[in-house]
Amino acid sequence: MQHLGEIISLIVAVSWTVTAIFADKASHRIGSMSTNVIRLTLASVFLAILLWITLGHPYPVYADGKAWLWLGLSALVGYVFGDWCLFNCYLSIGARFGQLFMTLAPPMAAIAGWAMLGETLTWKSMLAMAVTLSGIAISILSRGEGHKVKLALPLKGVLLGLGAGAGQGVGLVLSKIGMQHYEAAVPVVAPELMAPMLPFASTMIRALIGSAGFLCLMALQKDLPRLKAAVQDRKGLSYAVILTLFGPVFGVSLSLMAVQYTDAGIASTLMALTPVLIILPYAIMYKQKIRLKEIIGVTVSMIGVAMFFLM
Repeated sequence: MQHLGEIISLIVAVSWTVTAIFADKASHRIGSMSTNVIRLTLASVFLAILLWITLGHPYPVYADGKAWLWLGLSALVGYVFGDWCLFNCYLSIGARFGQLFMTLAPPMAAIAGWAMLGETLTWKSMLAMAVTLSGIAISILSRGEGHKVKLALPLKGVLLGLGAGAGQGVGLVLSKIGMQHYEAAVPVVAPELMAPMLPFASTMIRALIGSAGFLCLMALQKDLPRLKAAVQDRKGLSYAVILTLFGPVFGVSLSLMAVQYTDAGIASTLMALTPVLIILPYAIMYKQKIRLKEIIGVTVSMIGVAMFFLM
C-alpha cells in the first residue's frame, strides 16, 4: 500500500495525543507517581504476554548485565526523572503546553549522543535546536509592563517541561547504548523473531526498572497508601489503562512498524506532531482559548524538529 509508513506514523501521533490527554486526566485524578507505577506495571504485563507469544518466554531473554545496566539507567533518566517531570508538568501547565516541551527531546538526544557516543553535532543540528527553542520561547513568553518580557506560564511548569524534554532525550541515548549491548548478547542460535522483538524486550526492562523506581520514590515519601487508593479508583485506573494501551503498547509497536515502511526521518517528523494535534481537543475539553502566538510557537518548534530528521 502506497504511503503506508506515513499513514502509520500519523496514527502514532494520534495515539500519543490520546496518551497525553489521558495522562493529564490520570495525573489530576490519582497523582503523577501512582499513574506512572500503574502505567509501567501494566506495560510490563502486556509486553510479557507479547514476548511469551512470539518468543516463548515472558521475560527479556538473552539480556546480560550490561544490557540491564544501561537500559535500567535509561529507565531512571527517561521514565523516573523525565516522566515524573512530564506528568507533574501536566499538573502545573496542562498537557497542551507540556507536549510542547517534548520537542526538546531531539536536541537533548543530539547533545547526549555527542557527549556519550561521539556522534557528530553539525551546524544543521545546532540550527534545528535554535529553531525549536525559538518556537518554545514564542509560546511561553509574553510582554509585561514597560515592554519587559516575562513568562506567560508558571516557572515551576516551565522547569518541569525542560526536565521532561531533557530526560526523554538523554534517556533515548542511554536506551540506544543498552540495546547495542543487548543485541551483542543475543546468540546466533536465537529465534529469528528475536531481532524484531528486541525493542519490545528492551522496553520491558525499562518498564520494570521504571516501575520499581517510582515505587521506591513513593515509599521514601511514605506515599504508598495513595497508590492503594489509586488502584481502587475505577475512573483513574481506566485512564491509566487507556494511556498504557495507546502509549507503550500500541504507540511503540506502531512506531516500530512505521519505520519499516518509510524513511526514519519522515516517520519521526510525522510522529512528533502530537503538540500540534493536541491543541484543538485539549482546548475544547478544558474550554481554553487558542492564541495565535501559541500556534505560531508550536509550528516553529515543529519546523525545528523536522529539521533534525530531514536536513
